Formats: sequence, structure tokens, C-alpha cells
Amino acid sequence: MSPRIAFVTSRELPHPDVDERLLLPLVPGGALVAWEDDAVDWASYDAVILRSTWNYTDHLDLFLAWAERVHSVTRLVNPLSVIRWNTDKRYLAELERAGFAVVPTVYVARGQAAPEGALAGHIVVKPTVGAGSKGATLIRDDADAALRHVAALHAAGKVAMVQPYLDKVDTLGETALVYVGGEFSHAARKAPILSRAMEWSTGLYADEEIVSATATAAERSLADAIVAALPGLVEGGGDVAYARVDLLPTASGPVVLELELTEPSLFLSVDDAAPSRAAAAFVAHVAGGGFTGR
Repeated sequence: MSPRIAFVTSRELPHPDVDERLLLPLVPGGALVAWEDDAVDWASYDAVILRSTWNYTDHLDLFLAWAERVHSVTRLVNPLSVIRWNTDKRYLAELERAGFAVVPTVYVARGQAAPEGALAGHIVVKPTVGAGSKGATLIRDDADAALRHVAALHAAGKVAMVQPYLDKVDTLGETALVYVGGEFSHAARKAPILSRAMEWSTGLYADEEIVSATATAAERSLADAIVAALPGLVEGGGDVAYARVDLLPTASGPVVLELELTEPSLFLSVDDAAPSRAAAAFVAHVAGGGFTGR
């Protein structure tokens, strides 16, 4: 019998995500449910797999409390400990301490001022808790505008992060490497978002231009090493069913922009075999694991 799996979305999405439309027909015991739906009996599922819960950034405390409840009655995928760690991008500092090349980042908490010079040049200012480019802005040589955006994020209760804008993305794009069941599945190329006018067809994330890509040897080496290191980086890191490593190009090689372990798009549409690989990996992950609640 196929395991009963809840693939979790949000009520705010007007229609199922492309990944969900491709994945659900391949998982006989799968159902698409919203995390905000209080009528759902989460304990009736063998596993609850996060997918398009992209509004969590505006409701983080509620979302984590919901994840805690689900974790207490069934298997949450990815694990609760991973979700807690990954929903705040300050994990990038831990990746850097572990020796991985990441986009240089300055964090500015509420009540703090940015270090001198951090707001100069071409920079990206965004919240540490955010998804789909929400709250992110590219600022070109305007420290006053950067300061205002940091202040606006602080006023909204956010921690700000400041990164240099790595302009090779304008010509080479951003590479997303997707892993399911701990194995590399496929790669996608994302066109730059912040340097052009953003469109928001759903209101939850900026529309992206996504195409299939072949990861370079350097990109595979970096992303493979990060996925292999997850058990030592975060509690539950050895029990992730999916991961996406987003890399930006630089003159000295790729650097990590984000490590997506909570609710990443898996860009299943760019590879004909990707949906079946993901479905098989998810079913095997659920069938091969035990109850991890407490």
C-alpha cells in the first residue's frame, strides 16, 4: 500500500504550483493540503512534506508552531530541526564557518547600525527571513536608500542582511542544483530578478525565468559537498528528502546564495525525468523512515 502523504501548500496560492501538478499524479497516496487548514488531521498521514508554504515568512511564529504540532503526531519532511535552522538565512554564516564559499554577508539586527562602508556600492538588502525575493532590493551606490530599506525591515520586525551584488549573474544567471533522496537530480538556470522589474503574479514570490542547465564541475563539487555535510551542520540534516543549492558565479568560482531545505521549488518541469525521480525518492524516504515525532 502506498504511504499516505500530505504535500503542504498555502491557502494564499491561487492554484497548485507546477511542481505539485507534476508530482501528485505520481504519488498514489498523495494529497495537497494547506498548512493553515485547521480541519486537517495531520496524524492521519504517514508523512507531511512541505512544498509551497511560501507565505510562512509573514507568519513565522505561527508556521513554526504548526510545524511543531505536526512533528508531534507524524513525520515532518524535512525535519523540524532543519526547518527551524533553515528559515533564517543566518545559516549562511554557519556554512561559511564550515569552510564553504558563500556570498559575503553582513547582518544588521534591530537596534544595530550597519558597519561603516557596508551600505556602499551595488548591494542587495533583504530580510534574513524571506522567500521568493520578497523584501529584497538592489541598491546602486545610494547609501541613504540602503539605510532607509534597512530601517524599513527593522520596522517590520526583520533582521536585515546586506550582500554585494555579484553582477556576473546578469550574464550567467543563477544556478540551482536540486537533490532528492540525498542524490543530485538536475540543475536549472534562473535569470536575474533584482536587476529587472519584478512581476508578482501570485503575490507570494517574484516570477522567475527558469530553464534547464548543466551544472559545471565546480558547481557540482560545492553543492555535493554541502549536501554531504548536512548531517554535521544541522540536527536532522541526515534525514532531508530534498535540498536545493542556489549558486552565483564569481571570477574565483561559484558561491552559495541560499541553501533551500524548507520549501524550495524543485523546478521539476526542466527535466522530463525529474518528477518521477522526486516522487520515487519521496515515497522511498517515507517508507524507509520511522516516526520521528515526540
